[in-house]
Amino acid sequence: MANSKISGFFSYELDAKAEENPEFEILTFENGIYADEVLSYETIVTNRRKLAEKLRDSGFAKGDVLALFMRNHPEFVYSLYATNVIGAVLLPIDPRTKGERLEFVLRDSKARGVIFTSEFKEDFLPILNLLPEIEIIGVASKEGMEKATDLPDLEDVWSASKAPVPKDRCEDLNAPMEIIYTSGTTGDPKGVVLKNSRLAPFGMLAKGVFQYNETDKLYTGLSLTHGNAQAVTMVPALYLGIPAVISAKFTKSRIWDICRNYGCTSFSLLGGMMMGIFSEPEKSDDADNPVRLIISAGTPLSVWKSFEKRFGVFIHEWYGAVEGGFAHRPPGVGPVGSFGKPLDGVMEMKVVKDDDSECKSFEIGEIVCRAIGQKTEVRYFGKEDASEKKTRGGWLRSGDMGHRDENGWFFFDFRKGGGLRRAGDFIQPNHVEAAFAKYEEITDVCVYGIPAASGAPGEVIWYPPLY
Repeated sequence: MANSKISGFFSYELDAKAEENPEFEILTFENGIYADEVLSYETIVTNRRKLAEKLRDSGFAKGDVLALFMRNHPEFVYSLYATNVIGAVLLPIDPRTKGERLEFVLRDSKARGVIFTSEFKEDFLPILNLLPEIEIIGVASKEGMEKATDLPDLEDVWSASKAPVPKDRCEDLNAPMEIIYTSGTTGDPKGVVLKNSRLAPFGMLAKGVFQYNETDKLYTGLSLTHGNAQAVTMVPALYLGIPAVISAKFTKSRIWDICRNYGCTSFSLLGGMMMGIFSEPEKSDDADNPVRLIISAGTPLSVWKSFEKRFGVFIHEWYGAVEGGFAHRPPGVGPVGSFGKPLDGVMEMKVVKDDDSECKSFEIGEIVCRAIGQKTEVRYFGKEDASEKKTRGGWLRSGDMGHRDENGWFFFDFRKGGGLRRAGDFIQPNHVEAAFAKYEEITDVCVYGIPAASGAPGEVIWYPPLY
């Protein structure tokens, strides 16, 4: 059973679940027309232990960074367990990352090894040729992908006959577990270092705030390389024993059919994606679905109530970032358009001017927050000055501009510093300008944002994600 002294520790929690209910099918990875990959607790733990041994055989030690570059596949879960066991750090990279940005993330994080899927071979190998110090631990080939026969096959790890119980495993809740890179709205992206203690609250949040229960079945198509899918779907499913379905990538056209097919009762969204779903042609059976609750961040005000009525669902709005902070608005509570309030007795939140004085009601300023009774900490990998700046004065500086009304409900308005928001990600205009400026035909360029026709907070008009 899991050691009570380290309750919430990812690998121990999964070991305990595998002991209690080994054959329970907890995660289903859905990939369109191809066969599902269904994982029981026993399968997860067995394959994770094999990968942990492979990493140790490759010389991985505490603090070493393993990069992961793929869509949503079971290897994400296996890798997170394996690195957690040996005290290494997982670096999940958004599969939309390409070229110079991909090279920057790998170099900046000091990644020692990498796992990726063969569909990204052509994108990834040129970058790895520039970084010969990074070892290819294994390449996964899924249905519909061409097998990378000239590279180490991850299937060899899963087919190993032994899955030994890990020895000398990491048990330090303060040790780093993941590095998740920000969008880089104010320059190069920064790697947020997340501790092992980070995951335990996700289960409590899902049960106590989002009100998940034993009859639920969760769904997400958001990338596991970001905090949202981990916090709202994957970790609550694994910790609470609530089955979840995870698509390889987000789909606005198939999402309701997926939920009907698998009986999913809740899914998570980013605001711009909600507009994409709403823009699909109306059907007579739109409300004929098993979904009761949508956990959304950035719901467009213009369609909020219409979305709930059309699809027969309730929206639970929330706000947070990978660096920390949390507020929420339960269905039917507070004004539509607000992302809510912080949890009473747990977190403080306010809106401040440049001089840190608090804004009046409806006055726009930067949203800042801090956990009550805890030191406000953010660690950007290799960037001590940026880390200290982010928590200046003991408050987490979100970089988000917003306001609160006379009753203390908070609203997001736009991103500080001029970054554009697209499908939940922030884009720095100067990076786009630089790309255009390389063309000889272009003599001058200026990239700027316009209000989204969708009304999604801080969003440009929605387009499908590029991955």
